[in-house]
Amino acid sequence: MPYSAYLEQVTHWGADFGHLRFGASCGIFLGPILFAYFNANRQNLPTQIVKRNGFVMEVWPAIDLRGGLCVRLEQGDYARETVYGEDPREVALQFVEQGAQYLHLVDLEGAREGLPVNLPSVQEILASVDITCELGGGIRDEQSIEELLDFGLERLVLGTSALKDPDWFREICTKFPHRLVLGIDARDGRIATDGWLETSDVTAIKLASQYQGVPIAAIVYTDIATDGMLSGPNISAMQEMQNAVDVPVVASGGVTTVQDVRRLAEAGMAGCIIGRALYEGTLTLPEAIEAAR
Repeated sequence: MPYSAYLEQVTHWGADFGHLRFGASCGIFLGPILFAYFNANRQNLPTQIVKRNGFVMEVWPAIDLRGGLCVRLEQGDYARETVYGEDPREVALQFVEQGAQYLHLVDLEGAREGLPVNLPSVQEILASVDITCELGGGIRDEQSIEELLDFGLERLVLGTSALKDPDWFREICTKFPHRLVLGIDARDGRIATDGWLETSDVTAIKLASQYQGVPIAAIVYTDIATDGMLSGPNISAMQEMQNAVDVPVVASGGVTTVQDVRRLAEAGMAGCIIGRALYEGTLTLPEAIEAAR
């Protein structure tokens, strides 16, 4: 069962399973907990829960922050930057007006420096929108996690620390269950860290497998080769990851067209992150949302 189908049902309408009813307010937290059970027992679920009709894959417009600006990088290269907006708050509001229910924020300088840098821009966005927002980039200590969650962020994406300090990552995920996302950025299948400046020998699947059973909210899986290139997503790699783990996987990198979104939804992805395509106009947000159904 695609995770997105279950989460949409729980989050927006509530789902009645036997004697239990889970309301909208707790859906975002219960989803990761129950995903493994539903995926394993899909044959026993009511037809209306299993079928895709009426459910949507999550679509996360991306706002990458650098120097207080909204930018995009090609393949994570800081020398290949395009500025798409001088006011990230206004960009966020435009996405909301177009139907966004989620925003994926990235602190590019934070990822490189190892600590959050663009917090003023993040706070302005959070003060202006009333939708689910997550942030990644430079989040590597408990104090930062506590402060950022207190700001109103729903989820935080951690990547470098999961590779370099797995014991700490397991511990912190247990302390903040289903609020932390495992960010896996891969170049040729191998993990890239520190703002994609370093590449390890650990494969993406191996890293994800280390955290089976850990209460993470999701995995954001980025294929660096396609990121920011408008060349289409690496569908096979994304599907391989989703098949290898029991948590929702959000695909990132290369989404360019309506067909790309549709293929990811058909592959059973829980969500997809879209960046440059929305800024360049090869795809509109309403088109993406519709294609994700």
